[in-house]
Amino acid sequence: MAGLRLGPLLRYVDWESGSHATVWVETDRPCTVEVRCADGASGSSPTFAVAGHHYALVVVTGLTPGSTTAYEVLLGTRRVWPPEESRFPASTITTPPTGAGRQSVRVSFGSCRWASAPAGEPDPVGPDALDTLAAHLAADPGAVRPDVLLLLGDQVYADETSPATRRRIASRRDLAEPPGAEVADYEEYTLLYDESWRDPEVRWLLSTVPSFMIFDDHDVVDDWNTSAAWQADIRATPWWHERIVSGLMSYWVYQHLGNLSPAELAEDPLYAAVRATPDGTGPLRLFAAEADADPTRTRWSYRRVFGRVRLLMVDTRAARVLDERSRAMLDADEARWMREEALADPGSYDHLLIGSSLPWLLPPLIHDAESWNAAMCRGGRGERWARLGEKLRRASDLEHWAAFPESFRLLTELLREAGSGPDAPATVCVLSGDVHHAYITEPEWPASTPGSPPDSRILQLTCSPVHNSIPATIRAGFRFGWSRPGRWLGRALARHGRTGSPPMRWRKSGGPWFGNQLMTLTLDGRKAALTLVQAKGNATGAQLETVLERSLTSGE
Repeated sequence: MAGLRLGPLLRYVDWESGSHATVWVETDRPCTVEVRCADGASGSSPTFAVAGHHYALVVVTGLTPGSTTAYEVLLGTRRVWPPEESRFPASTITTPPTGAGRQSVRVSFGSCRWASAPAGEPDPVGPDALDTLAAHLAADPGAVRPDVLLLLGDQVYADETSPATRRRIASRRDLAEPPGAEVADYEEYTLLYDESWRDPEVRWLLSTVPSFMIFDDHDVVDDWNTSAAWQADIRATPWWHERIVSGLMSYWVYQHLGNLSPAELAEDPLYAAVRATPDGTGPLRLFAAEADADPTRTRWSYRRVFGRVRLLMVDTRAARVLDERSRAMLDADEARWMREEALADPGSYDHLLIGSSLPWLLPPLIHDAESWNAAMCRGGRGERWARLGEKLRRASDLEHWAAFPESFRLLTELLREAGSGPDAPATVCVLSGDVHHAYITEPEWPASTPGSPPDSRILQLTCSPVHNSIPATIRAGFRFGWSRPGRWLGRALARHGRTGSPPMRWRKSGGPWFGNQLMTLTLDGRKAALTLVQAKGNATGAQLETVLERSLTSGE
């Protein structure tokens, strides 16, 4: 008799017709998975297999636009969700109204989440913001739920495993052998997702709030693809090939598939190949190896539309060009895709969201340090400085957009262009994480720049971590980076590196805030508002504390 191992996760909900959605599950053996809704909508799918694990992504059809309906999951004829005597409300699918009845869109987002400590045990990094949000929503039926949850990277930590996961890994192999207590293969990746998504509160939340995801470095390894030299060094290790192949395989199964619409799934040749065979490990493994060897063979980035809100989730890790002579955050095809999607059909959206795991705008000192470092590594001051630059790049995580100067310039110009003209959206927002604190930044273009100032309000909204440590060095370093002495030091680095000035200036208009936290954008017509909440308390009693509520558009 089949059992439910993980899920259900409510992933894609259609915002065009309001009639269909997808639900992801992992089971413990082959079976047929059925999702049955209280309003009569339903869907079913046989499981597919990867490396001895069984999964299904069920397309639910017949949903009623503008409604909320409870659902249950059956394996064969046996109901497995919701569990018997569940303490949580029913899992539901909420569809948007169509036509003139469209409502506001609430988008919650954050990044960097260690799995919560087991129930009743002290948590060394404080309460989990996702866990606390779930408990809040479950306890208050009248609480307003997000329409969508964006997880902007580091959903799992392959290089920083918990004591419980380390014990499970140690039961399989000798931790004295590389990669030690880090994840080695696909089976060990499944342990990470099991630990993270089996948490009761998070499991219920993900079953009822649609989610979209993109990876960052820790989903594979710290500083993944930071430079060509880094890549060459790690590819020379005996354990790396299995790690990167397993990392991309597991990301495809656990995160990427649910980002796709039913139409995209129907046209995906890899999805068809994996489902067409009793064991899809072979085709998926080949795909992952080829995607690592030649990132241009696949695209992890994607576009989603929520009424009058357009979201572009951008891969800032696998799509990099690492050759120092042509270093880029996105390869040419990926950059072209982002530009075309951002500028297509002007006037058809009121808000443009760019999901980037890495911040675009950093404190001025850190921006200048990354630009200087890129110039040193290119050989701008000779071979000796290039070697020093590479060491500093790895030691100090100098790998954000500023570390790819031409990509920074192109993104900056794209955002200004997208926010200019009679059909410009009300806001253009870059949503990011990674840096283990939250802040708000706004660019300011010189008056001499064509099209300045933009017609849209352009912002970067950075929110991290959901649940992780916040070292004192991060607090001190980022505060100093915004200070007057920090700016002076940054200008000195820019002069030494001959990097010139950025195409615009920017200011911090909020933060920094430190804690386990989530941001929520409420987008209603051409109005936009931002809320920041932090999880406060301990393992026995955590609650959400609102630390910021701010309108982002004029006239409110």
